[in-house]
Amino acid sequence: MDFLFIIAGLVLLLAAGDALVRGAVAVSLRLGVPAVIVGATIVAFGTSAPELLISVQAALEGSPGIALGNVVGSNIANVWLVLGLPALISPIAGCGKDAHRNLWFMMLSTAIFTALILPGTIWWWGGLILIGVTALMVADSVRHSMTLRAANGEAAEELAELEDVDPHMAPWKIGGLIVASLIGLPVGAQLLIDGARGVAMAFGVSETVIGLTIVAVGTSLPELATTLMAAVRAQADVAIGNVVGSNIFNVTFIIGAAALVGPMEVPGEILMRDNWVMIAAALTLAPFVLMCRRICRWTGMVYLLLYVGFATAVVLG
Repeated sequence: MDFLFIIAGLVLLLAAGDALVRGAVAVSLRLGVPAVIVGATIVAFGTSAPELLISVQAALEGSPGIALGNVVGSNIANVWLVLGLPALISPIAGCGKDAHRNLWFMMLSTAIFTALILPGTIWWWGGLILIGVTALMVADSVRHSMTLRAANGEAAEELAELEDVDPHMAPWKIGGLIVASLIGLPVGAQLLIDGARGVAMAFGVSETVIGLTIVAVGTSLPELATTLMAAVRAQADVAIGNVVGSNIFNVTFIIGAAALVGPMEVPGEILMRDNWVMIAAALTLAPFVLMCRRICRWTGMVYLLLYVGFATAVVLG
């Protein structure tokens, strides 16, 4: 029954997250918002919505292992799994000033997150700091995009195609997608948390282990679906931007929002091992962005092997 709860929760989260992304992108395109803003903020936030609901709900129910494990595990999966699999289909590139700036934001966000968890507890003021970093990133993206208004044409069409969005979608359909997402996300999050707790108890493992593996991979599926579709359509170059944006939102806005619910005790395994693996994953991505090199099939295979090694170490303890 617990596994059925997990599966049902994941299905609801994925469907609701996709509805949120499509509805938000449709609204943005109808309003003429530049595609660079949509890609760096709305799509990244929308694909991180499952992590947000899971982490906040887990924090409310006193399960910091699931809340933090979900985010840390998702950020690791986003680099090694979400970029590794599409790279087997089509080489992935992330180059240019925009990619460099977003990468530095990700590294800064990861460093601030690390500094806040080292004392062993994330307090409400730490949550405010993390949310402030999110606001800074969004403001910078908006400011920078004002000089790139010309990109709104063809880039917006590519984004609409990638997200399977009709830029002329009827308002009632947009409203329906958004309402469905607002209903499906919390219900799916609750089912997934209940199932994860049950599995942890049944197999005698910690909630942190479940958060780092089953929950993290499950909530990373929207990013994986987006990057795989980009690779199939020979648009894999957008994959790194999606992953980097999602990773920033994960460690800033999501953990920030969860910390505002109440103090979050940081599990020892995250302090001693998993957070440093997350940093290592980010560092393995940095050279490809900074040196404008493609993530080829061989690199994708290495990424996948690294992720399998990490997941095995977590499960075996």
